[in-house]
Amino acid sequence: MTEDIVKVILLSLIEGVTEFLPISSTGHLVLGTSVLNFDVIGSVFEIFIQFGAAVALIAYYRNSLASHARKARTVPAIRRFWLLVCLGCLPAAAFGLALGAHIEALLFTPQIVAVSLVFGGVVFLLVERNLPASVRSDDRSATILNITVRQAVVVGLIQALALIPGMSRSGSSIVGGMLAGMNRRLATEFSFFLAMPLLGGATLYRLADSLQALDSSQLFLLFLGATLSAIFAWFAIGWLVNFIARNSFLIFGYYRIAIGLFVLAVTSNG
Repeated sequence: MTEDIVKVILLSLIEGVTEFLPISSTGHLVLGTSVLNFDVIGSVFEIFIQFGAAVALIAYYRNSLASHARKARTVPAIRRFWLLVCLGCLPAAAFGLALGAHIEALLFTPQIVAVSLVFGGVVFLLVERNLPASVRSDDRSATILNITVRQAVVVGLIQALALIPGMSRSGSSIVGGMLAGMNRRLATEFSFFLAMPLLGGATLYRLADSLQALDSSQLFLLFLGATLSAIFAWFAIGWLVNFIARNSFLIFGYYRIAIGLFVLAVTSNG
């Protein structure tokens, strides 16, 4: 039991820290579960720790969400923004429902994760080094409510690439936002708002589909994982928001390439 608790803590840390950073939580969980050989709970555990991360995100933005809820009836821009959030979620949701099971069966391997990490890291470096001045700046007059239909569509389509393990939902949506003309701050913030319905909906859908696999003897580990994941995710969100206010995404590109190449080297040697 003690060994399982240690593994729960480590995997909750991985999920909480990586869910909203552009380095792929799914990829890191695939690697983490492979290294730790934690199959006692399987996919149900991953659902619970993702749920914890989703709760942390909603709690972090609780004031903004409450303000939007109060003003939605009288402020058209808020209603329009949430329609664009739904629009941005559509491609990933549609492809996920249609292809999710096949992708999970065929692509959830350390090798695929490693290649995706390297590819995404190279994309980050190329995008960062070729950003126009408007995207590099942190124009405070630009707000999340000013996002255009074109930007939401571009982000949504690129975000769908995150169905491939290792690509990263947050990384894909942030890159999509910058390619669509958002500055780093807006691209990151929009990525967080997209995560609320996507991550929350996917978690509830997978949980409903896995209820028969729940075992009362495992509830302690499941709720421990969800709680720890929420705590770690809360701090990761706050850190990323502050980091992006002063820095670029280059460090994440280099990290992805380094860990991806390391995993490829390890797996090639058995």
